[in-house]
Amino acid sequence: MSNDSKILIIEDEAPIRRFLDILTTGHGYQVKTVETAQEGLKQITTWNPHLILLDLGLPDADGLDFTKELRTWTETPIIVISARDKEADKVLALDAGANDYLTKPFGSGELLARIRVALRINTNISTDDVIQYQFGDVILDVAMQTVTSSGEIIKLTPKEYKILTFLAKNMGKVLTHKQILKEVWGGNYTEHAHYVRIHIAQLRHKIERSPAQPQYIITENGVGYRLISDD
Repeated sequence: MSNDSKILIIEDEAPIRRFLDILTTGHGYQVKTVETAQEGLKQITTWNPHLILLDLGLPDADGLDFTKELRTWTETPIIVISARDKEADKVLALDAGANDYLTKPFGSGELLARIRVALRINTNISTDDVIQYQFGDVILDVAMQTVTSSGEIIKLTPKEYKILTFLAKNMGKVLTHKQILKEVWGGNYTEHAHYVRIHIAQLRHKIERSPAQPQYIITENGVGYRLISDD
């Protein structure tokens, strides 16, 4: 199996680095591995990977600060792979700009699925000109500012529409409560996570076949939400 997608692994623990290398190259990805943030920065600027797998505990830099630095000049998807398993750590990484967060230990299948999602994000990274998003039978038409399901118009409130549009523009990416609040309500409302929960519940009742078992708007417990397609 061959694949044009390039993955950069930044991980200082040799056994994990080898495992990630073998797993990803075995599925056809082009892979380079480094041990430090400095080496990673060099590869990002010269090799231009499509995806970065990043450990937070690097010997020469804090992974969160490194992520923030990268986000000042690149939108390359970042999946954080870390032993830090607290919800607060996940939120910090995602707020810093990571696209996803995977806690060690993890299964091979789960990582590969997250990689596929992240690479889809990369192929659609410029969303300014996108006028329509589709997930299942649901179509969000940005130009017309309409949402339909199986051709039927779904009536959304302005806040519901803003949330859905923000999720769609970041399809597959985990968005924290804080990120959604800042985008939809503004910077003064970033501590009001219950606003998001209420509106997400309303959205699910309008676009999901089974709101209690959502297909599209997925909860990341204690962190936020992501919108996924069913392909």
